[in-house]
Amino acid sequence: MLVAGPLPAQNASKPDIATELPDVALPPELDRVLRDYEHAWRTGDAAALALLFAEDGFALQSNRPPIRGRPAIQASYEDQGTGGPLRLRALAFTSTDTISYIIGAYSYGDKPGDVGKFTLTLRRAPGEPWLIFSDIDNLNAKPRQQNVPGTPSPTQSPAAGH
Repeated sequence: MLVAGPLPAQNASKPDIATELPDVALPPELDRVLRDYEHAWRTGDAAALALLFAEDGFALQSNRPPIRGRPAIQASYEDQGTGGPLRLRALAFTSTDTISYIIGAYSYGDKPGDVGKFTLTLRRAPGEPWLIFSDIDNLNAKPRQQNVPGTPSPTQSPAAGH
């Protein structure tokens, strides 16, 4: 039997807006990767950015097909243009002898809040420095039509393509 009548209002609240997650401290050898990336980005040095990647590494950026290998990564950064006050921060990480990952967020300049997030997968030969094997990044919001100078276009997030 079906009975029609008023239904009590459901208190379905919206989920809380995420607050900015706190930074985590990285071991110096992992932190070096982020600081070297920031420096190469800020100076617009596509060659230095590419050298942070493993020879067969991947850059997986928003709104772009996968890019593989240092020469292709360098060409991609040269085409996109780099530069600007990129800031990278770590939210989590795990590390073994030869494989690590860093989950992080990025922003530009002194503006509060993150504009995007990234995951770096790192690898190294024993005793060698860490290199980026994969860099996956995307923006926190839909891209705007107009770009702010010194920040990436919708097809050019930096971080690490961040």
